[in-house]
Amino acid sequence: MATNSRRDFLRNSLFAVAALPLGAGVLSRTALAQDLPRLEMDNAQAQALGYVETASEASGNAAYEEGEHCANCMFFNAETEGCQLFPQNSVAPEGWCQSWTAKA
Repeated sequence: MATNSRRDFLRNSLFAVAALPLGAGVLSRTALAQDLPRLEMDNAQAQALGYVETASEASGNAAYEEGEHCANCMFFNAETEGCQLFPQNSVAPEGWCQSWTAKA
């Protein structure tokens, strides 16, 4: 005779099913971090925002101030090197664009 009751089996099954989305979220976030292609310089939005891969190259832009770069911008995600403004791409941490906003 089995030592586990049907009630124990159902309870454990429900816990396992409830935990699936948590594990899937971690896996998909990890895969996405590895799959984001680098933003191309000829991207229309990148050009419109004056994006450069090295912030010092933006020194001629009136909006640029020394010390600003993607890695210290509120739109930058360090884990994925992603940017909320370019959700399909990663950006250079040392890059810059006109939408740079200091992290809070």
